Amino acid sequence: MRGLVTVFGGTGFVGRQVVRSLARQGWRVRVAARNVGRGYRLRMLGDVGQIEVVQANVRNAASVARALDGAEACVNLVGILYETGRQRFQSIHAMGAKLVAETAARQGITNFVQMSALGADADSPSKYARTKAMGETAVRESLPSAIIIRPSVVFGQEDGLYNKFAALSTFSPALPLVGGGETRFQPVYVGDVAAAVAKALSLPEAAGQTYELGGPATYSFREMMEFVLRETGRSRVLLPLPWFAAKLVGQVGDVQAAVLGVIAPVLTSDQVELLRADNVVSGQAPGLAELGVEAKTVEAIAPAYLYRYRKGGQYAATPEGAF
Repeated sequence: MRGLVTVFGGTGFVGRQVVRSLARQGWRVRVAARNVGRGYRLRMLGDVGQIEVVQANVRNAASVARALDGAEACVNLVGILYETGRQRFQSIHAMGAKLVAETAARQGITNFVQMSALGADADSPSKYARTKAMGETAVRESLPSAIIIRPSVVFGQEDGLYNKFAALSTFSPALPLVGGGETRFQPVYVGDVAAAVAKALSLPEAAGQTYELGGPATYSFREMMEFVLRETGRSRVLLPLPWFAAKLVGQVGDVQAAVLGVIAPVLTSDQVELLRADNVVSGQAPGLAELGVEAKTVEAIAPAYLYRYRKGGQYAATPEGAF
């Protein structure tokens, strides 16, 4: 069995798959989570004693140091899609990444993966993108050998993308096309992202590299909504939402996130800013192929979990005719 790797954010959507991939590659895995109760099932993803879950918060230096004690490698996956309570983009994406990297460097850990995002840019109008870029910079300042992973939007059984709009289609007469629905994406399968992270830790030539991860095809936002409607067998209006109107909807989402917290808003004002730019790989950086991962298509994966949004669920007829 390989040495110990500490995974911050291992209880999340991407994190659970990363933990599984690392365990399959023979690593001993320590999952560092703010809420350890969310990780109780992770131990079943490996052999007896291979996976442990400990409490840690990337805003708390002592807990980060404890989580990294004795580790040979580290993966930082901690991130948020919207701000609520004390969970702020600056404190999580920038300061949190900085603390984890600095602590790892002090403890002699140089095999380090930082999860960022396509579109990370210090000059972006989006706080999410700006702070992701700040996190990358902070990590590289402490650990020049760190591996940066920049995925496009990630899909899979528990995603917050296709599931969100499929659920919306079950009761809403229309699906919004923010900015007209022309923004392009390159969705990447969560299992492929996890495999990429695990392989990057094992490749000496990956040290210091930045990888851009995208799926095998690009889609406009409109095409993604059309796919959701086909797979759920629903006939809904695709309603173009001008940027000014989307901004108003996003402001309502900001209030919802601030007041309700645990209920994810459909859209926030910061996400509106993100949607103004395409989210596709540049072609100037290595990606899944260089890590030996064959990208899976949306069409091959998503129907297996979107069926539940059809009228009748698993017992529904194939969704050729909308209703």
